[in-house]
Amino acid sequence: MEKTTNGACMTVEPGACGFTCVIRARQAEKRSVSIEITGSECGQIKQLAEQLERLSLKDLFTPLTRNPVYKAAEAAGCHADCVIPSAVLKASHTALGMAVAKPVRFSFDCDMEDA
Repeated sequence: MEKTTNGACMTVEPGACGFTCVIRARQAEKRSVSIEITGSECGQIKQLAEQLERLSLKDLFTPLTRNPVYKAAEAAGCHADCVIPSAVLKASHTALGMAVAKPVRFSFDCDMEDA
């Protein structure tokens, strides 16, 4: 994830679907961010991008079952395990200076016997 002036840019490689995308979150006002999701060939993510243009600080802290990002993801038909909604929230928090731009990683690199 790259921190930009008053914003954050994150490339997301979501896994098996192969639909990599770029998320840009820019501070729009003191307590809101504009969201841009580009580069994905996934129809659901394209619909999500159309629905998510701006998030308020309140939106970022709304619980999952009522969160506008997850509600938009559901309306767009995203799978429950899609990581893009979480990445949108992570980029938004970073754009508002409430999180540090640190890598997030999922990895299937351990043996079941070691668990």
